[in-house]
Amino acid sequence: MTKPLNIGVIGAGNISGSYLSREAAFRGLKYVAVADLNLDAAKARADEFGVRALSVDELLADPEVDLVLNLTIPAAHFAVTKAALEAGKHVYSEKPYVLSLEEGRELAALATEKGLRLGSAPDTILGTSHQLARHIIDSGMVGRITSGTCAVMSHGMEDWHPNPDFFFLKGGGPVLDLGPYYIANLVQLLGPVARVGALSSIPSPTRTIGSEPRRGEEIPVETPTTIHALLEFANGAVITFVSSWDVWQHDLQPMALYGTEGTIHVPDPNFFDGEVRVTNRKEPADLPAWDHPMGPANREVPWGKVADYRTAGLADMALAIAEGRPHRCNDAFALHVVEVMTGILTSGETGTFVPMTTTCERPEALTPDAARALMKQEETV
Repeated sequence: MTKPLNIGVIGAGNISGSYLSREAAFRGLKYVAVADLNLDAAKARADEFGVRALSVDELLADPEVDLVLNLTIPAAHFAVTKAALEAGKHVYSEKPYVLSLEEGRELAALATEKGLRLGSAPDTILGTSHQLARHIIDSGMVGRITSGTCAVMSHGMEDWHPNPDFFFLKGGGPVLDLGPYYIANLVQLLGPVARVGALSSIPSPTRTIGSEPRRGEEIPVETPTTIHALLEFANGAVITFVSSWDVWQHDLQPMALYGTEGTIHVPDPNFFDGEVRVTNRKEPADLPAWDHPMGPANREVPWGKVADYRTAGLADMALAIAEGRPHRCNDAFALHVVEVMTGILTSGETGTFVPMTTTCERPEALTPDAARALMKQEETV
């Protein structure tokens, strides 16, 4: 039995509950402490899950903590991750990993110097549907992927979120907020991106909050909220990626990839599961058998039950450290995704194509057997 790594959580916001509640499902990790700048929030979350509440400095200095789970706001990811590395801790961060290439490269150099691991969400790419899509593409069932479309569109968060300001400031916007799910899935399916081009706009310079307690308050929009991008992959595939918070309704699929022998429709990569559809040229095709454990619905949300296996990437990283193997949601992969996203924004500002300066390996596929090996209830005795 592999000894679990002790995890300290920095950031006691809503998403921390999703991680902390998954300890019972995954091998390789044990939560021991929660910290937050708001100590009352840390205490409330710590009491809920039976761990210690600490200040950020106390958690970083705690010799019991092996790995820091960084769940702070995106603008704080770099500083918190750097402080944790300097304290001798491995770090796994929520998305986006960092907000610039320079930050990512500095963290990579520091981690290498100290012999530590870095990882980052999203880990939805390890879910049932996206790994089935990976299996279908790798098997050659739809031939070589030559092009495709991705779309993530809505009318933003100001109608329902009590404090939506940060979504519309620098470091926010649909590309950096939701783009990690889509770009990460494209890279794990197709490999690294060679260059990007984009057009972007800010159709509404302000937004009006529709929820209490700030209903009616206008907030500024400082980052593009409609972006149409082209991604040219190193393997030659060309993908159109549309992201917008200026759309009331649309009928576009989250992801459709077109191959030389057929088409594969991939569900929303913001979730671990969903319907995968394949055609053999023009005719619908049967899916291969796929008994993957990260698909059954396990969490109740306002619109029903969904599959939520958040923590899969963290558990894979913890076990990879113990087993001396590469982890899937690694920093090179995450940094390439960041460069693609920031390149899209740069292209939208300059009107020129932006070549990528980073690359990465596709993460190893998480097969059904590999997924079961991450999960406690699937352990063999």
